Amino acid sequence: MEESRSDALTILVVDDEEDLLDLLEYNLEQEGYNTILARDGVEALDVAREEAPDLIILDIMMPRMDGIEACRRLRKDAHLRTIPIMMLTARSEEEDQVAGLDVGADIYLSKPVSVSVILSQTKALLRSARRYEVAPDKLSVHNLTVDRDRYLVYQGENDEEEEMRLPRKEFELLYFLASHPGKVFSRQEILDEVWGPDVYVVDRTVDVHVRKIREKIGSKYIETVKGVGYKFKE
Repeated sequence: MEESRSDALTILVVDDEEDLLDLLEYNLEQEGYNTILARDGVEALDVAREEAPDLIILDIMMPRMDGIEACRRLRKDAHLRTIPIMMLTARSEEEDQVAGLDVGADIYLSKPVSVSVILSQTKALLRSARRYEVAPDKLSVHNLTVDRDRYLVYQGENDEEEEMRLPRKEFELLYFLASHPGKVFSRQEILDEVWGPDVYVVDRTVDVHVRKIREKIGSKYIETVKGVGYKFKE
């Protein structure tokens, strides 16, 4: 592995296939990224806590701890939960994709997939993540405060205010809708704005993330517009 470059973004690749690790490590470093490797979910959590990578590429089928459980634990860690996660796996069934999204993966790619697609999705995820770090802002709607500077959501008022830290894509989706109260957005518009037009994810991704947000802050804020998409309550 090349010597780490302090100004380069760091990507953690987690897979138990040595050939794939070597392939991704080489190609990611050719693109200018620092790359760190892990071979199962347990090692991935240890490395992520030590290195705090900018993005994680995570396989599902691994020994000791699979990618679903590793993703779930990453999303529960206050210091790691906003890191973008790309799931890369041989399991292509819809229920597996939904399971990956349910625990907080940002996108889900099914093997076999070309290195060029992985690199393209990596760049798109990192661009999307940086968009929300450029202009710190605090948005207050109803009894919710969405603090884009600290990536925190506050619910309630005064001494009864509850602080929450959502996974990155849930936060970005909530912020996007809350910044346009009353405006209806189609699922595709939400995907283009929050995930970016060059990230490949399915419409179901939006539904899963909205459901997860509602589980945490309640269902009264984001309204479903049947046959169209979603809007934030005025």
